Amino acid sequence: MGSDLRRRAPHESSAHSAEFIASAARLKELHECSAVLRRTRMRAEEIVDEARALLAEAEQHGDTGRALELTGQLEQARGMYRTVLDAYVTICRKITRERHEILREHLGLSGVA
Repeated sequence: MGSDLRRRAPHESSAHSAEFIASAARLKELHECSAVLRRTRMRAEEIVDEARALLAEAEQHGDTGRALELTGQLEQARGMYRTVLDAYVTICRKITRERHEILREHLGLSGVA
C-alpha cells in the first residue's frame, strides 16, 4: 500500500502545492537520469568484460604487442566505468535526499528518520 504524495492536505496553500508539483517534477527528471545512467553503467560493464576477454585471448596467443595495447584499453574502460558508477551512485543519493525532502515538506515534518 503506497502513499499518495499528490493528495493535498486541507491546510496547504496553492503556493505549497505548486512547490510540491515542481519538486515532484524534479524528482521525475532525476529518475529519468538515473535510468540513463543505469543503462550506461550496464554497457560500461559489458565493455570492461569484452576488453578483459580480448586481453586474455591476446595473452593466451602470446601476442605481447596486442596484449600491451589491450591492457591500456582495459584500464581506460575501467576508468570510464568508475566515472559512470560514481555518477550513478551520486544521482541515486540525490534522489533519496529529494524524496525525503518532498515527504518532509508535504507531510509538514521537521525530519525523516
